[in-house]
Amino acid sequence: MSQTYLSLTVELPEEASEAVQDLLHEAGALGLEVRDRETPTMPGVRGPNAGETIVIGYFEDRETAEAARDEVAESFPAARLGLDEQPQQDWSNEWKSLIKSVHVGRLWVGPPWDVGNAPEGAVRLVIEPKMAFGTGDHPTTSLCLAAVDAYMVDHPGASVLDVGTGTGVLAIAAKKLGAGHVVATDNDPTSVELAQENLTDNGTPDIDVSGKELTAVEGTFDLVLANILANTLIELAPLIAPKAKDRLVLAGVLSHQRADVEAAYRNLGFTVLPGATQGEWVRIDLKR
Repeated sequence: MSQTYLSLTVELPEEASEAVQDLLHEAGALGLEVRDRETPTMPGVRGPNAGETIVIGYFEDRETAEAARDEVAESFPAARLGLDEQPQQDWSNEWKSLIKSVHVGRLWVGPPWDVGNAPEGAVRLVIEPKMAFGTGDHPTTSLCLAAVDAYMVDHPGASVLDVGTGTGVLAIAAKKLGAGHVVATDNDPTSVELAQENLTDNGTPDIDVSGKELTAVEGTFDLVLANILANTLIELAPLIAPKAKDRLVLAGVLSHQRADVEAAYRNLGFTVLPGATQGEWVRIDLKR
């Protein structure tokens, strides 16, 4: 493994974002970082100009990176390009330093290397951050963890469905806080695999996690959680709504998207309760 990696930064109009991501992927990028207006950037990280997206491709060797740069320049003449070399070691540690543990209600969620810092008496969830989203430190995950904690205080033994489970963090939290039957689904096989590893690591193997479609999930649940993206929540509303017999918690929604998401579920017979917000992110709480 070389001691450095190369980052190719591409700034271009947002409508070309997906096309350039595909191109970088095809050109051999090891990983991609996308900064756009839908995804608020980390503090101290430069965001895109209005109407633009920043796509960063990471490459292991200069030859591949330069070939990718030339290909992008040819396909997207208007793109602004930058190629930088950075130490491999710094990248992996910097990545680790970005994964923060969180303490929400009775829960502590964090990566394996931070367990020593968990407060005494907290219910601990150890999540290995790999490809899937959701170690707990993202605002949408924290908002959902708070909702799970509050609901389980009043409804011990409740049944829970976690739609788009990612790392399995919300399903594991519910189980550790006293839920009964817990089911988790995700359409990404990598997430399902990672969630299964996390179930084992957290001593909650009896959660039913799979790549099942919602139509194949049997029964209804006291609490349904869906931390996905706004457009998917709207699209899946007719499938998600029938699964909730009491409470439905939605996240992955930015404040300007709230009204549309709420309307989709109001039309299916839900009442909107006071939710919660963190920065630009909102959590929508609904009651049957």
